[in-house]
Amino acid sequence: MKIYTRTGDQGLTSLIGGTRVPKSSLRIDCYGTVDELNSYIGLLRDQDVNASRRDLLKEIQDRLFTIGSSLASDPEKSKMKIPDLHAEDIRLLEQEMDRMNEVLPELRVFILPGGHQSVSFAHVARCVCRRAERLVISLQEDAFVAELVVMYLNRLSDYLFVLSRQMAHDLGAEEVSWRPRM
Repeated sequence: MKIYTRTGDQGLTSLIGGTRVPKSSLRIDCYGTVDELNSYIGLLRDQDVNASRRDLLKEIQDRLFTIGSSLASDPEKSKMKIPDLHAEDIRLLEQEMDRMNEVLPELRVFILPGGHQSVSFAHVARCVCRRAERLVISLQEDAFVAELVVMYLNRLSDYLFVLSRQMAHDLGAEEVSWRPRM
């Protein structure tokens, strides 16, 4: 099978269901950003400090693929069975954050990204996740988006922040505090 089809050469692409849309459409931007986020989660999964979290990070990647499938479908025309999210997926992120927060020092200041390259990767993933969430909320204003998609992205960005703190802790890296100039 060839990877190239030439069907997108005019700036259009097909949604699941066959609808052709411009590659610049908000829906394409949404699932493209989720794909970008998935790549950053893969980068986090490959960090040695996350060896014990590889299975969870793979699970998150699977959920992001589920979200991408949902966003890539034309809700009006697709008859294909698309995987969906469950409330348990969100609870898993919450449980993991609670578990990490048990060992982390109380957060008393804003944290700047940095302190260690691996920690910075987590912050980049968090920012991409927030962007994906904003785009999906925009799409939701005009088209159907499953409610759990926004909830999952919101909780995932929180998880990635706590993960960045846990990674800094595990690495013995400094959490870089924001010191506002007055």
